[in-house]
Amino acid sequence: MIKIGMMIADRYEILEKIGTGGMSDVYKAKDHKLNRFVAVKVLKQEFSENANFVSKFRIEAQAAAGLMHPNIVNVYDVGEEGENHYIVMELVEGITLKKYIEKKARLSVKEAVSIAIQVSMGIEAAHNNHIIHRDIKPQNIIISKEGKVKVTDFGIAKAATSNTITSNVMGSVHYTSPEQARGGYSDEKSDIYSLGVTMFEMLTGRVPFNGETTVAIAIKHIQEEFPSPREYVGEIPVCVEQIVLKCCQKSPDRRYQSMSELIADLKQSLISPDEDFVKVADPDEEASTRMITDRDMVQIKRQSENRDSMDEAMRLKKDVRDRERDRDDDRYYEDDEDEDWDDEEDYDPKMEKITTILAVVAALLIGCILIFLVGRTMGVFNFGAANDELQAQEKEQVEMIRVVGMHVDEAKKALLDLGLTPEIKYEENSNYDAGTVLRASVQDGLMIDKGTNIILTVAEAVEGVQVPNVTGKSQTEAESVLTKEGFVVTVVESPDATVEKGVVISQSPEAETKAAAGSNITIRVSQGAEDNKVRVPRVVDMTEMDATAVLTESGLVVGTVTQVENEETEPDLVCYQSYSEGSYVDKGTAVDLRISAGPSQKTYRYSEGITAPTEDPSYQSGMEVAVELIAYDGTVILSTRTTTFPVGGNYTGIKSPSGVIRYTFTVQTEPTTVTNPETGEQTTEGGGSETKTVERQVNFTEE
Repeated sequence: MIKIGMMIADRYEILEKIGTGGMSDVYKAKDHKLNRFVAVKVLKQEFSENANFVSKFRIEAQAAAGLMHPNIVNVYDVGEEGENHYIVMELVEGITLKKYIEKKARLSVKEAVSIAIQVSMGIEAAHNNHIIHRDIKPQNIIISKEGKVKVTDFGIAKAATSNTITSNVMGSVHYTSPEQARGGYSDEKSDIYSLGVTMFEMLTGRVPFNGETTVAIAIKHIQEEFPSPREYVGEIPVCVEQIVLKCCQKSPDRRYQSMSELIADLKQSLISPDEDFVKVADPDEEASTRMITDRDMVQIKRQSENRDSMDEAMRLKKDVRDRERDRDDDRYYEDDEDEDWDDEEDYDPKMEKITTILAVVAALLIGCILIFLVGRTMGVFNFGAANDELQAQEKEQVEMIRVVGMHVDEAKKALLDLGLTPEIKYEENSNYDAGTVLRASVQDGLMIDKGTNIILTVAEAVEGVQVPNVTGKSQTEAESVLTKEGFVVTVVESPDATVEKGVVISQSPEAETKAAAGSNITIRVSQGAEDNKVRVPRVVDMTEMDATAVLTESGLVVGTVTQVENEETEPDLVCYQSYSEGSYVDKGTAVDLRISAGPSQKTYRYSEGITAPTEDPSYQSGMEVAVELIAYDGTVILSTRTTTFPVGGNYTGIKSPSGVIRYTFTVQTEPTTVTNPETGEQTTEGGGSETKTVERQVNFTEE
């Protein structure tokens, strides 16, 4: 069970929950060893108890950890803490492509193609490392605040087998390939299909197939023709349309055969959007029966001259001629002169001589082979055994070990011990110690021949700028010094009774070390004695009442409370606090809260005229009437007084599907004289005014 504030592997401090899915929960955490924020993905309990799933999950997560690419959410670490199996990943601040599409309705062609290129490059890097994503969809693509596109969830999708199908997997049915929908074998071209569906959604704002159940949608992927995006958005260029359709062919053989092919066409579509350059193979056309013409016959004859066996060429020509005659006898016998010409051309003395010579050569070769085989059997040719032994040695295979994360010297020794040949190339990287192996050209676990060349990419120290010492300086002076050297400064405040307020307590990286120009330097600035400050508690996911109690106990007050729509937090719970957990503020500081109203609700409108309250016979035209239109949730939509009907208006944004129209008006009554029959005494009764209320039920129209 993961709790906020707990430490995983004595290294990762869990700060807050930032997302959840069908198979895992994602938390923001701080890596205290490298002093950076990371995302920790933790398997849900039901999957942690499945040993088969956990085994596959770990294997694929470790494989994904070897991927390092700008368009992939990099995996830093994988492990387990008690019953919790986790992956530590790069923390990307941004929005998923799914929410980005929903926000913009649909993307422009240029933007969609640019995003598709970046996604393709990330997937290509995975494919080159023999990793298939199997769950490409907009929900697994993140657009960072800087506009960088990154693919996430590598490895987990591959680990999800048929015995671990979840709502998350079934939720991907809109993007699944026909072969995946059938439950059959899937490979790199399945990712290409799913990316094609994602491009379709970016361009049109909708998925190509929809249905009431996941099974119905899967069947459509298998059986129905894939729709053209130009049916929904006419301005999409033909070449972009053809790229999407080629990605989403039912047969994998008709799709792009690699990501590099797709990337080339996507880039070409940006350069030449008006050209129709995409080539889609048509197996039906390629396999159709065609009539062989005289020109075809001439080409066959020319090609036959380059064959090793002239007999084979003569036999092929005869077979073709026979099929031509069987297909249409009239074609060859309609004209006697044409038939004589064919017969004359069939006989070629030169060809007959060449055929005879080749037949003699073939007989000699066969004789030599027979003599060699007999001699080898009798032991005459002993070098054959040595050759077999050499071939057996060359074919001996070993299993590739995992070297990512090892020091280059250690990795080289291990590979040499296996009989493999390491080759080193260096790459500047400030995230890892110099000499650390970042990736290998062969994935660990594969069986390969001894002597295979293994290319190791090794981290090389970044030639950076020496970090100046700003500890003990004022915040303003420290920022000025660091900025002048080309660094970006991040300020973190914390209480310290021994350091004057506004003075730098510490810095990271430390002084006199080297860091890349433009990198981030974090300085910790004193807020003075802790007695004057209070630590802000976490109140997210609490009710407003509980949050108020916790803040009050901490010496803080509740500021503005607003209700907002929020899909990730349950209704009536706090989904935002204006000061983050763990920060220090003055006592009595007001903390603003936002309360989740749940996902966005349906809204309704009412544009019909409100007629007079004729239900009550005492109403007379011209009376002054108070009119109220009230939704069932208590919202007063209209409140007015009028003497004329109907009352017009167009009321939108109503959150209830129905409501009531309430009429209130006053009726004047005349007094009546009543005579007592016994005494003859007369009395006056009634008269004055009487308030009448009429209510009419109404239904609103959904917007």
